[in-house]
Amino acid sequence: MIERFLERFLFASRWLLAPFYVMLVFALGVLLVKALQELWHFITHALVATESEVILGVLALIDLTLTGSLIVIVIFSGYENFVSRIDPGTTKDWPEWMGKIDFAGLKLKLLSSIVAISAIQVLKAFMNVKNVSERDLTWLVVIHLVFVVSGLIMALTDKVAESGHAKSVATKAKSKQLED
Repeated sequence: MIERFLERFLFASRWLLAPFYVMLVFALGVLLVKALQELWHFITHALVATESEVILGVLALIDLTLTGSLIVIVIFSGYENFVSRIDPGTTKDWPEWMGKIDFAGLKLKLLSSIVAISAIQVLKAFMNVKNVSERDLTWLVVIHLVFVVSGLIMALTDKVAESGHAKSVATKAKSKQLED
């Protein structure tokens, strides 16, 4: 009886994560405000901006968009993986990826987004190389490479784990066939 109560209590505790996902929705709203500010700055300075400044403005908007997309992926995938399934109902616009990203896929998407955001930061620094110190540029490149290597290691780890799981399932299936 105590075991059953404890298991139900632990299972119900997953709902403590729900407020975190709501907070991420608010963070997405704040990011939207920053994106609108960046867009306003970009538009109002477009006619007097140099080519490099225009490219930097576009990269800033892309960076904010990727960050917003990352937040949406975390909200939906995290909620579905750790709290509860979302019923799409009859919504025609329901994205195909929703409900199909497991924890391993979520980790890879997160790291891929972080690598893309990091790459944009490095590109922005190179476009503005006159105003960026060599030390800052070096750190940006090093951090970006750490993210890239981390992503590769994580992908390889997941691939090895997946192939090990597939072999285990195949072995069990063969054993069952031999028993029958």
